[in-house]
Amino acid sequence: MTIKVLLADDQAMIRRGLRLILEDQPDITVVGEAEDGAEAIAMARRLRPDVCLVDIRMPKLDGIEVTRALAGPKAADPMRVIVVTTFDLDEYVYGALRGGAAGFVLKDAGPALLIEAVRAACNGEALVSPSVTLRLLKHLNESQAMPRGGAARSSELSGRALEVVQAIARGRTNQEIAAELFISLSTVKSHLSGIQTKLGVRNRTEIAVWAWENRVVESTSE
Repeated sequence: MTIKVLLADDQAMIRRGLRLILEDQPDITVVGEAEDGAEAIAMARRLRPDVCLVDIRMPKLDGIEVTRALAGPKAADPMRVIVVTTFDLDEYVYGALRGGAAGFVLKDAGPALLIEAVRAACNGEALVSPSVTLRLLKHLNESQAMPRGGAARSSELSGRALEVVQAIARGRTNQEIAAELFISLSTVKSHLSGIQTKLGVRNRTEIAVWAWENRVVESTSE
């Protein structure tokens, strides 16, 4: 299967670079390029790409607004959106993931991580640049405010399910989780389905956000 990707960035040079990286892969093709947020939404709804790569800072509508429109709770037919940016400010990361993004990748993370993020998003998984994940975890763990309902809801999960949640919050793919926990890929997917039901979330990105909010991963040593 060929993964169809839409690029949204106001800089033509960046779009060109992303296209060269992605189309060097035999299973990825770029189906369109948008130079502002409004155009990105219109093109995404018309072309129905498998994955949208969206920059944070764009004219008309920024990347977080685009993410909410295409992947947020109010989207009639949610798409898979990855935010790709040079800005790793916490409010951008959190806003993007809260908006429904399937990933957050820094432009200097390198081609390999970008390609992995696209494939992960297409497979219904999520990937966040490791440096961003760890800094956000540290920031939330140091916060004195404990979100409401965290302890009660985490108690509804089994020990194994919590391990899966922790792995997701660290940006692990399903394959990596299976290898780390010595379980099958089908078992990982079964845990994901159960976790989403118990937490009342829609996807693995929202699982990660829940974990960060409730400091389920505060003991990480990474």
